[in-house]
Amino acid sequence: MKFMKLGSKPDAFQAEGNSIRYVSSELATDVIVTVGEIKFYLHKFPLLSKSNHLQKLVSRGNEENVDEIQLINFPGGPKAFEICAKFCYGMTVTLNPYNVVAARCAAEYLEMTEDVDRGNLIFKIEVFLNTSVFRGWKDSIIVLQTTKSLLPWSEDLKIVGRCIDSIASKTSVDPSNITWSYTYNRKLAATEKKFDDGLKIPGKLESVPKDWWIEDLCELEIDLYKRVMIAVKSKGRMQGKIIGEALKTYAVRWLPDSIDALVSEVHNRRNKSLVETIICLLPFDKSTGCSCSFLLKLLKVAILVGADDALREDLIESISLKLDEASAIDLLVPARSPQSTTYDIELVKRLVNLFVSHEMNNQDLNAIQKSEKGITGLVLARGTWLNVGRLVDSYLAEIACDPNLILSSFTELSQLVPESARPIHDGLYKAIDIYLKEHPTLTKADRKNLCSLMDAKKLTTDASMHAAQNDRLPLRVVVQVLYFEQVRTTAGVQTMDNSTHDALASTRNADEEWQRMGSENGKSLARQLSQMKVKDEDLPKPGKLAKKGSKNRGSGAQLLPSRSRRIFDKLWVVGKGNGNAENRSSETSASSQSPRSIIQGEIKSSGSSSRQRRHSIS
Repeated sequence: MKFMKLGSKPDAFQAEGNSIRYVSSELATDVIVTVGEIKFYLHKFPLLSKSNHLQKLVSRGNEENVDEIQLINFPGGPKAFEICAKFCYGMTVTLNPYNVVAARCAAEYLEMTEDVDRGNLIFKIEVFLNTSVFRGWKDSIIVLQTTKSLLPWSEDLKIVGRCIDSIASKTSVDPSNITWSYTYNRKLAATEKKFDDGLKIPGKLESVPKDWWIEDLCELEIDLYKRVMIAVKSKGRMQGKIIGEALKTYAVRWLPDSIDALVSEVHNRRNKSLVETIICLLPFDKSTGCSCSFLLKLLKVAILVGADDALREDLIESISLKLDEASAIDLLVPARSPQSTTYDIELVKRLVNLFVSHEMNNQDLNAIQKSEKGITGLVLARGTWLNVGRLVDSYLAEIACDPNLILSSFTELSQLVPESARPIHDGLYKAIDIYLKEHPTLTKADRKNLCSLMDAKKLTTDASMHAAQNDRLPLRVVVQVLYFEQVRTTAGVQTMDNSTHDALASTRNADEEWQRMGSENGKSLARQLSQMKVKDEDLPKPGKLAKKGSKNRGSGAQLLPSRSRRIFDKLWVVGKGNGNAENRSSETSASSQSPRSIIQGEIKSSGSSSRQRRHSIS
């Protein structure tokens, strides 16, 4: 911390009680100056030689035969006046960042200018401010904090503005050029420790982070903090991400942890002002600024303290731009009257609608671009859609247990995202299952409408197995799940058979090609190539593959409950029938068979045909 000493004479001021201050001298005092509740017994000559204002007051007092002078609304109070009085006497005075503003305002009040005496107090204080205080980081912050109690003097003297400009300019300095102490002197302390330990100082100390200034500014009150941050942003050199981190740190520093303290009448006004200020300072940019999680927490606080509606709308718009970064827990905003649900579902609908609208507009622009950059943008946009699709499904699962959640709200929210954002319906199925469990009184029609949101084709195998055993689902949905799971299983077996056939055909073509090349290049080469033929026995047995697949499917079918197995059997038989009398007559006996025996029968047939094909090839 910088300081400046003025004068050389010893301090002769003494106190008598709590309300009297006087100068110990052989000469009797001839003037009384009252500042607040303190009376100063002083001498006219040293005071009048430095202060133009005191000259006027003493002259007026002589005309009225009054020896006492009243200094009304004196900036800085008795302490600031004592500094000025000591300077007039030539006594030692120490100026520092904590008292320099008060001394400057007091000197202005007393008109201690160069017109009265050369090298007067105003001139010396200005030199100290410009050459020392405003060049320091911590000193500038301390001085700015002291200006609030000295308004409007500190504002009129432009001390506040000069402090803010000094602080904002330093935040924009290249971190490699920072030499002053910051954030509780961490850098300076590290340097001193190396000296104390007797170690050699490396050529370059640990690099200074770009957000080195954030914690120090948290000491400012909200009105001064707002002015500093506006100045920092106006410089145009600070990244939005760092500004967002600074606002987040300040909010964590000053906002109370409990809801009761947040909405209490004592602090509600201050908290409301703080939240509104932070929202005003937010960098509304999708790629930079605060995280979506922090913005949603800020929105919750803004709702609780009753922040301005226009500011809340701005915050909601900012959140919608980054909705793909949110989590379902972040979206659990408590509902306010007259909503009957636990959480504010209408707010989430608005956020999703805004996100979809914004992304649709961007999608039209990206589709036009054909460059590599444009393709990358489309891929990123696809990932954004998938994130929001998963987010909506997770949020639905969180709110599905609310007994006051009506079906229409659940349905509307689930339908806000396009189908492309939900390629897998496992999350949606989970939310539907929870809703069915918590709302057992739903009518048959309502259960049907609810389950129609889900596409059985888009369920994974695990979800399909769970759905097939779920007694809460309508029978029609269970049938669909079983049917599409069987289609997937059959397609998987056919894929394995086709792969084996393609491998055999490829081997045969390779053999013929090698033989043709061998005949052209001589008998010796042909003998070598003939040794490289792939034997039938080395190829995988398609029958074995099919049997292995049938074993797995058989075990999966046995996991189904009795109702699902009966449906499964009937579906299989109907799928095998071709409409002739023979198939119809055998339907009853076929339905009595288990899914395992049916599947194994077909696999056996498929395996024998594969062996015949392999024999013909060889």
